[in-house]
Amino acid sequence: MKMLKELLHIQGVSGDESKMAVFLYNYVNKRKHLWKVTPKIYFGKKFHDCLLLAFGKPNTAVFAHIDTIGFMTRYENQLIPIGGPEIIEGTVLVGEDRLGPIRCKLLNKEDQLYHDFARPIERGTRLSFEQNIIINDTFIEGAYLDNRLGIYNALKLCETLENGWIVFSSYEEHGGGSMPFLLNFIQETAPVENALISDITWITDGVHHGEGVVISIRDKFIPRKIFLDRVIDMAEKSGIPYQLEIEAFGGSDGREIQFSPYAIDWCFIGAPEDQVHSPNEKVALKDLEAMIDMYRYLLANL
Repeated sequence: MKMLKELLHIQGVSGDESKMAVFLYNYVNKRKHLWKVTPKIYFGKKFHDCLLLAFGKPNTAVFAHIDTIGFMTRYENQLIPIGGPEIIEGTVLVGEDRLGPIRCKLLNKEDQLYHDFARPIERGTRLSFEQNIIINDTFIEGAYLDNRLGIYNALKLCETLENGWIVFSSYEEHGGGSMPFLLNFIQETAPVENALISDITWITDGVHHGEGVVISIRDKFIPRKIFLDRVIDMAEKSGIPYQLEIEAFGGSDGREIQFSPYAIDWCFIGAPEDQVHSPNEKVALKDLEAMIDMYRYLLANL
């Protein structure tokens, strides 16, 4: 859990993912020689703040977005949401501008958002939820489990992966945008037929804590049934606890795969969380464990 706690304390609001990208790049370089297969690493100016790892001869790619929701400062102490954060009066926000660190509260007055910081904050400063991690025998709770847990799952997968891409994408929480050039590079370098989206989904009336990782049959977008059937059949054979999700809304990096010019099958698979996009997102440790186990099984067998 030490590495997960480090991930949770790194700020990375959409459009400002560089700190997380550098952390991941350094983490990979320190540990890659301990993994079963040493990956080829693609990182740098050409890829903006994204990181790609190619293991062996890939047939499947795993995508985990590294950005989070948050807020941007405007004029006269105003704030504008980035992505879809939960608006809770009095929530503590943190960040930094050229004048120093910032810790303030979120105010909501007549449907306009403000901060209460004592001095003006530079325009365009990103603010995120203050982190307060709580871990017990059953749950982990804190800000930005979406998608720090997806990143954590992808890094754990690196330890044993023999063939596949692990891709850390950006911008996902605020409209996407990195996936087209990432997919183009992958298909030109070591093309794949399948993609799995390592992300976090919702607790709903049909999805519950402690009942396993979620395989999404659909959100707003619908993957190809023949591929979903194959994934679900493999999940059943694995013996790993899982749940099936069917929703009418929501999206992920899977949307951009489906809209791309490439014939790549995709499926969203992730642990479910409560209190989505709030400072107190909550995930059952049993479901996180099932997520990691399921990805290892699928990548070895797809």
